[in-house]
Amino acid sequence: MEFSFRTQLWLHDDQSAWHFLTVPRGIADEIDDLVGDTRAGFGSVKVAVEIGSTSWRTSIFPSKLARSFVLPVKKSVRVDEDLFDGDIVLVSMEVLLGS
Repeated sequence: MEFSFRTQLWLHDDQSAWHFLTVPRGIADEIDDLVGDTRAGFGSVKVAVEIGSTSWRTSIFPSKLARSFVLPVKKSVRVDEDLFDGDIVLVSMEVLLGS
């Protein structure tokens, strides 16, 4: 199943370089329904992601704070797509079932 959404890039905390995108709650609910009890370690779900001209495979992780999933955005993607903390990002994401 594929999803497209816009969301804000955010820095995990002042001490780290980890940047994330929060999956909109409605989409997170659809993903929950889709994957059921088949999640991997830490409740992760494998996904294929495209931002701009950059695509990669990763996992999204549940966040109690966000009441959603969060998507890590590695430095190479941020550099290639000229993304910074606070930017609004257009994301295309496919849930990889059985991968």
